[in-house]
Amino acid sequence: MFRSTKLLSGLLLVGGLIGGLATLGLAQDAPAASTGQKNWKDQAEYDLYLAIGKDTNPQTKLEKLNQWKEKYPSSEYADARRVLFLQTYSAAGQVMNGLAAAKDILASDPKDFPALYYITSMTPQIPAVTQKVPTGDQLADGQKAANALLGGALEAQFASDKKPANVSDEQWKQTRTGVEAGAHTTLGWVAMQQKQNETAEGEFQKSLTIDPNSGQVPFFLGTVLQAEGKEKYSLALFYFARAAAYDGANSLNPQGRQQVNEFLKKAYTKYHGSADDFDKLLQTAKASATPPADFKVVSIVEIKQAQVQKENEEAAKNPSLALWKNMKEQLVGAEGQKYFESGVKDALLPSLSGKVVSMEPALKPKTVVIAIEDGTTPDATLKFETALPGKVDPGTVLTFEGVPEGYAASPFMVTFNVEAKEHLHGWTGTNPKAPVHHAPVRKKPA
Repeated sequence: MFRSTKLLSGLLLVGGLIGGLATLGLAQDAPAASTGQKNWKDQAEYDLYLAIGKDTNPQTKLEKLNQWKEKYPSSEYADARRVLFLQTYSAAGQVMNGLAAAKDILASDPKDFPALYYITSMTPQIPAVTQKVPTGDQLADGQKAANALLGGALEAQFASDKKPANVSDEQWKQTRTGVEAGAHTTLGWVAMQQKQNETAEGEFQKSLTIDPNSGQVPFFLGTVLQAEGKEKYSLALFYFARAAAYDGANSLNPQGRQQVNEFLKKAYTKYHGSADDFDKLLQTAKASATPPADFKVVSIVEIKQAQVQKENEEAAKNPSLALWKNMKEQLVGAEGQKYFESGVKDALLPSLSGKVVSMEPALKPKTVVIAIEDGTTPDATLKFETALPGKVDPGTVLTFEGVPEGYAASPFMVTFNVEAKEHLHGWTGTNPKAPVHHAPVRKKPA
């Protein structure tokens, strides 16, 4: 199947994360002036810092930050500078530099929330940004950051007494939910890269339970379920359908949904044997982030097994019909004529039953066409040397033993010679009796 990294490219926006955290009061701010505990080395350093704060262009702002770092490598405000580097790299969309800046912050403060959040959020973006498979160290960094968030940093950061006054309770709750779900997503994504599919499945499920509003996570979940084998393939199809059909908050963009839809339809048709109920699958997945308790896409193998079982049951109930279907299957095949000549023609077949379709002539017929397989479609012609008595109604069931003399593959028809007296059963027609003529009564003469 196609790789998830291809879908990621262009679908998830990079940047603005730390700025968003700052809006909610979750990002550190650099000091506006000396606090008395730290000091600027000189006025020029402070002026450079002020210029950085006023610059709204990420590129020129980075140039000033690098000047600050080069001129004042041992600045007492190096910690604030590291935060500014992360914020600016994030705003500039420079993911890899942002990851390096976040690691630099964590080296001095392992619990720094914005840095943990940035690494957690951006790790799954690495393949889309670099067009390369992530390294073991990069995966380890993402896993470590996500675990740190879930291990206490998230709870500490979102303590009720830390909510800024200008942030509503709903905003606070939604932000916390998004960060927690994102941490599980990253843990699942890292496990997926490491081929630890069951672990990845569990993390993606946790993410969707916390926040069902996602188009990317269902795609990831479908990917690992598919990799786990045929027993989970049906569920994989559901989550691919969720990624394709869901168009709410945090959904894939229209192009991404279309790509998934095209992939899904091919996979569904191959697995199910046809595109029947495909639209129903999309409707079900769009309505809910999790499948119904009785959800199942029946595979073509299961369909064929059920069909064989049904045929076997019908054969046990009606052996003669099973014989007829088997003979028909052989006769309409590529070797039909050979099969007829070698094993069917001129052989007295066991009893077969069918319903009358037509007769020729209509009264005292010598030819009767019947429907054996379904009681409606004519598929056997019975020929009699001696005309049958009277007639019967269409739909009358006849049982016969006959000798095939010829057949046609399309439309299917086998012609039998039948001995009426010995090998035809169920014919109820009778010839009308001839009228009885009585001689006139003669009166004796007086």
